[in-house]
This record gives sequence, structure tokens and C-alpha cells, in this order.
Amino acid sequence: MNAPLLSVRNLTKAFPIRSGLLQRQTASVYAVDGVDFHLEAAETLGLVGESGCGKSTTARCVLRLIEPTSGDIHFDGKDVRALEGEELRALRRDIQIIFQDPYASLNPRMSVGAIVGEALVIHHLANSRRQFEERVVELLETVGLEADHASRYPHEFSGGQRQRIGIARALAVEPKLIICDEPVSALDVSIQAQVINLLEDLQQKFSLAFLFIAHDLSVVEHISARVAVMYLGRIVETAKSRQIYASPKHPYTEALLSAVPIPDPRIKRQRIRLRGEVPSPIAPPSGCHFHTRCPIAQAICSQEVPKLKQAADGHWVACHLR
Repeated sequence: MNAPLLSVRNLTKAFPIRSGLLQRQTASVYAVDGVDFHLEAAETLGLVGESGCGKSTTARCVLRLIEPTSGDIHFDGKDVRALEGEELRALRRDIQIIFQDPYASLNPRMSVGAIVGEALVIHHLANSRRQFEERVVELLETVGLEADHASRYPHEFSGGQRQRIGIARALAVEPKLIICDEPVSALDVSIQAQVINLLEDLQQKFSLAFLFIAHDLSVVEHISARVAVMYLGRIVETAKSRQIYASPKHPYTEALLSAVPIPDPRIKRQRIRLRGEVPSPIAPPSGCHFHTRCPIAQAICSQEVPKLKQAADGHWVACHLR
């Protein structure tokens, strides 16, 4: 079998907590705690979980926007953590990111043409002014915008149009992988569907791989081939999309799915209400991080960290009791 496009093994990212007059480190927050996953070429992996569980930190570690504390990241046969200089620049051409907030991710002082074409200049992908302008127009039209939008500025566009500009910018360098960091969470529901459909069309057209980060399971269901569920820095379940929605194994995944609205009023779903709040990542619970809220927790759950084990073909779960 061919190696996956992206392979992440035992990824950890700890942020120091400093206090006192001399700002000495007194503790660490493990935003990502031993995460494993892989992504095949032209595949979409959905990474889901509550806010603060480590999804975006994981993505930024993959891109080396922040340095991982430990673990292995391999992309297209290269050790990402060992790359420096020009090799790291080349990696960032192959991996692009679409940010969550379309209002904050575009420079308001730059025209749309300059924003979309900036990567063409950085990576020397346009040999002349004419080639630059033609490529910018091509990218704008690819994402459903007009050629004359290149001379306008971000404040003149709606949220959905701004996100399309962000997608065009990511496409400019012809990447192999695009990290979508909650790309539709700030948009209206009708616009969300348009952006999701656009991403699916682009994936088919350009054979793109997506790492799709979201907290809304109903959004992830439509675009992802596989889904990985995170809780307090750890992946607790991963499976093909249809498996995880039809037969969730981890109690946390079951609770998340029970909260997804069903459009048919004749179908009733029993809501699983978790007790308490998400624990602080500064002092997470021992053993399984979820045991303080889990409806089926037993003594072993507070004593031992559960490992991901295969519950069915391609379906892995980190739970002592499943």
C-alpha cells in the first residue's frame, strides 16, 4: 500500500504557564496530547469536537505555524519537523489553510487581486504582470466571483464572498492539502451550503485533500469521508463518516450526535445530557479525560488512559468499556 499523504503520530503541543515576578514556568497546558491520524491523497478527514479541544492547534502544528512539543508529522514522504528554509517554504506551497473568520483573515488595505495573487509573487509562479493578472482572474472565476472583483477591497464583500476570496488565495499555489479551519462557522446556513458545495467541486476538479475542522457534526457529515472526534486534546474515536453517524462507539460521540437537530419532526431522538462542564486543560482529569462527564464511567476510567483500539473494520475508539 502507498504511504498516506499526511501522517501524524503521537503529536503533542504543550503551552507553558508562567507566573510570578520573574515569569517562571509553573505548569503546562497540553492543548494536543498524543494525537494520531492519517490522511490519504484527495480524501477529506473531518476533525470535530467542542471549542478548545485542540483542533486548530493540531492544524497549526501540521503547518509548522507553531512548533510541536513532540511527535512525528510526515507529509508526502517528508519529515515536516525537520524542514527549514526553502524546504519549509515549499511545504507551505503544498499545504494551505482557509481560516475561520473571513472578516479577520483578509488584509483590509489590500485589493482582492493583491490578496489572491500574493502567493504567486512569493513562490515566483507568475513571470509577467499579464500572467499574474490572468491567473488572479482565473482563480476568482473558479470560486464563483467576477473578474472585476480583483480591483475591489474586502470591506465591499459579504461574509460568504470573503470566504470565497480566502479559498481562491489557498488555491493559487496549487496545493495538495488544504486545511479548512471551521471555514463555514461564521456564515449563514444557506451560505454554508454554498461554500461546502464549492469545496466539494474543487476537490473533484483538482484532486485536493481536505483536513476539515468543525464543531458542527451535521456540516462534517456532508463533506468528510472519515471523521476523527477530539476531546480535551485527544482523539477518542475515528471511523468512516457513515459508520460514525450510524453506529457511534464512544459515549462522547454519542452525546455530540444526540444534539444534532433532525429536520423531520416525526423522528424523535433521545438527547444525551452530559453532566458538568468541560474540565480545565490546565488540570485535566486523570485516566480518560471524559470520565468526569461520562454516563457509563467505571473505576478503571479514572486510572488508565484508554488507547485507540479497533472496534470494527476501520472504526477505532479510545474507551475501556466499548
